[in-house]
Amino acid sequence: MAPVRILAALGLGLLFGLGLALSGMLDPARVRGFLDVFGAWDPSLVFVLGGAVTVSSLGYQLVRRLSKPALAESFQIPTNRRVDGKLIGGSALFGIGWGLSGFCPGPAVAALSTGVLPVAVFVAAMLVGMTAHRVFTLRGAEAGIPARDS
Repeated sequence: MAPVRILAALGLGLLFGLGLALSGMLDPARVRGFLDVFGAWDPSLVFVLGGAVTVSSLGYQLVRRLSKPALAESFQIPTNRRVDGKLIGGSALFGIGWGLSGFCPGPAVAALSTGVLPVAVFVAAMLVGMTAHRVFTLRGAEAGIPARDS
């Protein structure tokens, strides 16, 4: 990867982490408060998500007007629109983990900067899970086992 792309990725990652820190999304109690709709509900995450959707939609509008990205040969936009068992199962697993821990991957990595042990444990467990998925998926592909859709 070219140094300019590495610096751009680092800068954008730092900007993302700063946004998460300023919005309070590095605090898992705030996320769990948002999910506690029948208790002490904290609606602040709605505004963070609204801001994220707004910025993302502006980015997609920009993509439609450009012929190619500034630091790559082509845009990498997903074309698969299929809803299958893997998507539903993965979404459910993600939601359960998010609800129990109060972290999703981006904020968890950014929260490593706090030096809090439970964050490091979460990120380590997340990396183990990602590695296990990759190993089992590759092992299945090498054995000629097709990936299950449901």
